[in-house]
Amino acid sequence: AATAPRIPPTRLALHHFDVSYSLQLKDLWPSVRASLLCEQKYGALLNNFSLVDHIAQELELLNATDFVSEAPKKAQRLQRGAAAEEAGRGESGSQEGSGEGRTAAQAGMTAQAEVSPPLRASVTSNIKCYTFPRGDITRFRPARPDTLGLFDYYLMDAASLLPVLALNVQPGDFVLDLCAAPGGKTLALLQTGVCGHLAANDVSISRTKRLYQILQSYVPKEIRETVSVTSCDGRDWGQLEGGTFHKVLVDVPCTTDRHSVMEQDNNIFHRRRTKERQMLPMLQLQLLMAGILATKPGGEVVYSTCSLSPLQNEYVIERAVEIAETQFNISIHVEDLSHFRTFSFFLDCRLGELVLPHLTANFGPMYFCKLRR
Repeated sequence: AATAPRIPPTRLALHHFDVSYSLQLKDLWPSVRASLLCEQKYGALLNNFSLVDHIAQELELLNATDFVSEAPKKAQRLQRGAAAEEAGRGESGSQEGSGEGRTAAQAGMTAQAEVSPPLRASVTSNIKCYTFPRGDITRFRPARPDTLGLFDYYLMDAASLLPVLALNVQPGDFVLDLCAAPGGKTLALLQTGVCGHLAANDVSISRTKRLYQILQSYVPKEIRETVSVTSCDGRDWGQLEGGTFHKVLVDVPCTTDRHSVMEQDNNIFHRRRTKERQMLPMLQLQLLMAGILATKPGGEVVYSTCSLSPLQNEYVIERAVEIAETQFNISIHVEDLSHFRTFSFFLDCRLGELVLPHLTANFGPMYFCKLRR
């Protein structure tokens, strides 16, 4: 008998997303789909440990800007513009709340959010990440080492910096990066220069090696030695070191939507990984619960994925809040992060924030949600 043709995992992923995300994102899905299938846009996270001078000036001459410091200015401009437009419209402004007005706002995907104190607090950190303007598809040159061999910047999806900014690390904080490899977010946490202690963990030994390589390439030895790198099962962390951290980042394994539609290798939509993919929300929930339990009372957890899926995003948050309350008598408050809307965001996200890939600003997808214990 003839065997069934082998369908590539990238095509399986795209079919799966077409079915589920067209229902979730509706009219926005064709644009998001096209963006996922196009070249991703990167940001350059400046390495504060590098001895190379004038990197910021070099990037600014190329018309790149630090989106972290620009975010509050942009939000203020949008706010003023929205206020002026509202005043000009008068009575006709009432249509803004209608379904039609909402869809138009979503299609434009211009996030109009108030600049609140948490953003001001977080952006005064030492993190600087340069991006090219909307519609500018210039590529950054490869990073270069200084005289000590430390690279001048780290190229990453700029949207993946938002969970780190949302964590808002304060001087002396004990910080846990529960699923740390390959290391971009760990590096960003170190750029704040204020972590009292940083624990970076990843269950995969091979991925932890990649994390070590990143630290070695970007961080001086005396700072590296202050980072505790482990390869434990993150689900057990609440039992290992419960109630010890001020801030916990839980950047969980997910369907990595962009990778899944573009790369055959290590694709979670490969048929032999079907069970693993189906179990992802359970794994994500267990990791988030471990992160919550590892946090001190009054501490904060940021949960993040690079998936558009509500099953891996809002539903995991809702279930974790419920379990924390009923099984551990821990009350969890979900923080408002709307002031972090700097790229293209999905305005109908029930909990947390979701960055949508967009052809003019092709970052993400990136979901992030902040919980306070």
